[in-house]
Amino acid sequence: MMARLRALAGSGVVHVIFAFVAMGGWAVFANRAHPMPRPLFAGVVQGTLSAILTLCLKSIIDALSRRFGGVTGLWAPPLIACLASTGILVTIHALSGTPEILRTIAVPLIVSTIYAATYNYSIFRQRGDNLGQG
Repeated sequence: MMARLRALAGSGVVHVIFAFVAMGGWAVFANRAHPMPRPLFAGVVQGTLSAILTLCLKSIIDALSRRFGGVTGLWAPPLIACLASTGILVTIHALSGTPEILRTIAVPLIVSTIYAATYNYSIFRQRGDNLGQG
């Protein structure tokens, strides 16, 4: 039983589905004051974007972390990933007519930025970089 749970927790497909459901659900909640189907549409848009970004975020951090060394390698990759995600989310939600864009993207951005920073820090530590380099 534990082996199955570990396999599920490590599955990229499970992560993508979870991102779609959790962040799409958040978007429906964030837009609940608006008439249907706007909250549902915002949920589908955010769920889809979260699934795609979840699928890509690890690879993006991997690539960016190879480009920066020293202390810059600690902060630049997650910052770049966060700024790119913000731009994508704001643009797509504006184009799709999401009523509460900032509320809709706040939680997904916080979660993805924490993930990016944590994952990047693990790479930083594995490489043996130290904070004394710039």
